[in-house]
Amino acid sequence: MKDQRFFCDEMLQRLGRWLRAAGYDTLIASAGADDRELVAQACAESRWLLTRDRHMAEFRNGGGCVVLLAQNTLPGVVAEVSERFAIDWSVKPFSRCLECNTPVIPATEAQRSLLPEGALRLSEQAWYCPHCDKLYWEGSHVRRMRHTLENFACGVWVVAED
Repeated sequence: MKDQRFFCDEMLQRLGRWLRAAGYDTLIASAGADDRELVAQACAESRWLLTRDRHMAEFRNGGGCVVLLAQNTLPGVVAEVSERFAIDWSVKPFSRCLECNTPVIPATEAQRSLLPEGALRLSEQAWYCPHCDKLYWEGSHVRRMRHTLENFACGVWVVAED
């Protein structure tokens, strides 16, 4: 995976979560965040600020870190970002917390014992986010997400469903 780091504005929260699911270091702006502050933070942290906000276009050349996306749908922005940044959707999936972006680590036995009954039926693997104290495991939601990432990796811009 290239050393690309992203910052999605609030309009692109879903894209941000998919980038995190693929393993990309991706911040997601909180609701109502100030445009100038977002641009300043993205540039200071060497991140690409992804936005659909036409008003942010005035900052496009401010540090060269703002990318104004043209597409309106999740499949459209996924395709646009994939092409522009040569995103590898399969290189390091589920290596970051989907909530806070922190790299996850293997869960300890004590942490695994806190999982819901039957959570490890499909896979013995479980991960832990040391920042937000969240546990992750291979449930049906992960299978659907993995299928979606595989779709994206093949240039099929479809989110998998049940």
